[in-house]
Amino acid sequence: MLDLRIGLQIPAPASSLRGSLLRGHFDGRYPTLLHGIALPEPKPKKVKSPVTYADAGVDVSSGDRAKQRIKYLAQRTFNKQVLSEIGGFGGLFKLDLVRHKNPVLVSSADGVGTKLKVAFDLNIHHTVGSDLVNHCVNDIAVQGATPLFFMDYLASSRLDPEVTEKVVTGLAEACHANGCALIGGETAQMPGFYADGEYDLAGFIVGVVDKEKVITGASIKVGDVLIGLPSTGLHTNGYSLARKLFFEVAGYKPEQYVNALKEKAGAALMKVHRSYLPVIRKLTATDSTVGMAHITGGGITANLPRILPKGISAVVELGSWPVPAIFEHLQQLGTVAQDEMLHTFNMGIGLIAVIPAEKFKRVKTQFDRSGEKFFVIGRTIKGDRKVIYA
Repeated sequence: MLDLRIGLQIPAPASSLRGSLLRGHFDGRYPTLLHGIALPEPKPKKVKSPVTYADAGVDVSSGDRAKQRIKYLAQRTFNKQVLSEIGGFGGLFKLDLVRHKNPVLVSSADGVGTKLKVAFDLNIHHTVGSDLVNHCVNDIAVQGATPLFFMDYLASSRLDPEVTEKVVTGLAEACHANGCALIGGETAQMPGFYADGEYDLAGFIVGVVDKEKVITGASIKVGDVLIGLPSTGLHTNGYSLARKLFFEVAGYKPEQYVNALKEKAGAALMKVHRSYLPVIRKLTATDSTVGMAHITGGGITANLPRILPKGISAVVELGSWPVPAIFEHLQQLGTVAQDEMLHTFNMGIGLIAVIPAEKFKRVKTQFDRSGEKFFVIGRTIKGDRKVIYA
């Protein structure tokens, strides 16, 4: 054995040598003593240059530029009830207690879903913001609420200022059209979480209605009339199935013209989700409806029962409204069962309003005069809160 202290070669049994080395290197302490000599603690590897947030995939400067443009777009939706600027930690909104004596706040949150995949393929980003706002507006309007303000969440792998501006432009335009303020949101860069070139979009809305005017469906009774308002297409639901049928089963390309639809496949899927707020306001202003259902994911089958009180079912008459060509084509492509179609898509009806029989004539006259298209699609009967197709 070599004694490091004096530099002499000293014989030692192999077992003794092995034990000394093991004790010297694996006692977990630094500096390590090897037969009386202290070995230096390992030093961290030197980095040639400082690591920045950008090196991790987050471009702060591009985010700041995008936010300046977002600020301008959002401010165009402001009204006197907005008390804050874009960029604060929270949005401030003053409730009008003169107009609303007994206010109830109504809120909802939603996303655009896999319709975004079609937007990515077509590089169309200015409509998905409107899809999101209109969807959320409908969700609270069916309870009689007037939208007050909206907030969004936009997350991507790397922030593209141009794409971000297009998305927020759609949000702002829809907010303005629906009379609500875009008072804030979150724009997040999450490298490694989303695929390059893709993003997710979600939103949150708050509205208000006087307590005595809240519409829940509780007063629906047997013999009420169901009227359906037409949709513009799929709206924002059923896109996982629709994309599979179009792009996998049929093998369509987004820009491919489809004879059965008389338009391109992508264009048919990208039609904007309709806002029913103007129609709903006509119904609520005259107290003409006792319940409304926004037909979203789950179709008529799942959404109409949400407003039916105990002891009431709904008979929906198939064939009482024209089903848009896109739904018929989707069904044919995949030989999709009728029940599956009705439980997945809106099938051309985006909103159902329940009208007391004695008020139906007045509603019909009102809609006919304004040119508002609607269809009488069924009635309410005794039952256990189900939809029965006839």
